[in-house]
Amino acid sequence: ADCRYTCHQECRSLIQLDCRRPGPWQSQLSPESTLVPACSQNVTQTVEEEKPEPPTVQEIKQKIEKYNAKVTNCLLMKLNDDGTYTGFIKVHLKLRRPVTVPAGIRPQSIYDALKEVNLAEMTDKRTSFYLPLDAIKQLHISSTTTVSEVIQGLLKKFMVVDNPQKFALFKEMRKDGQVLFQKLPLTEYPLYLRLLAGPDTDVLSFVLKENETGEVEWDAFSIPELQNFLMILDKEEKDKIQQVHRKYERFKQRLQQTLKEARGKPG
Repeated sequence: ADCRYTCHQECRSLIQLDCRRPGPWQSQLSPESTLVPACSQNVTQTVEEEKPEPPTVQEIKQKIEKYNAKVTNCLLMKLNDDGTYTGFIKVHLKLRRPVTVPAGIRPQSIYDALKEVNLAEMTDKRTSFYLPLDAIKQLHISSTTTVSEVIQGLLKKFMVVDNPQKFALFKEMRKDGQVLFQKLPLTEYPLYLRLLAGPDTDVLSFVLKENETGEVEWDAFSIPELQNFLMILDKEEKDKIQQVHRKYERFKQRLQQTLKEARGKPG
């Protein structure tokens, strides 16, 4: 009423303003007069009605039974007494750039895994390493495991010390002969997506890739990390320039060869 803030009727309860005194330019309007007529209420209500209701335990049980009936590799899902469930997902690693790993440490042992020993914290030495293309990692997760936790779990298994914000989890789908990628929000639950899609990885699979450049929060990285990015980008640029040079050099050689063979021929 004092600052003449305007909002929708359904948003009124969410607004918090610090308006204590009306200025000389502000008129004494009633709260009701600052509300926009409910011209868009139908749209908001429609969106809310389209949100799917969370499945009941019985529905989850039926979906799990249907899922397990299609499993051929013994990687079944299991329903817990509290309504949560556990299962397996496979993640394809498609990283085009090197990752940062600790240098000169031994592989993780069973003892380390049981005691949750983080070998990456045992040394300050770092080195760059290319993970194998299309490597696949199988994870046993819960229905409450988020995309963010999956990314962090993968980095921990490979002892990658890079900031998790550098990476994103995508779902890969095949439709009409095309491969479609969709980036998953950090709060999404991969196991639920796996349950809905079924065990067939041709229908749905998960892929770990570099995060899109436009969405990376660069302030979260240290100066050495940013300098490493510049070195990697510089190397990629030089490689690309060399590829272009080689391409046109081959094209030039073919043209010269064609002109040489055409000399002396009529027309």
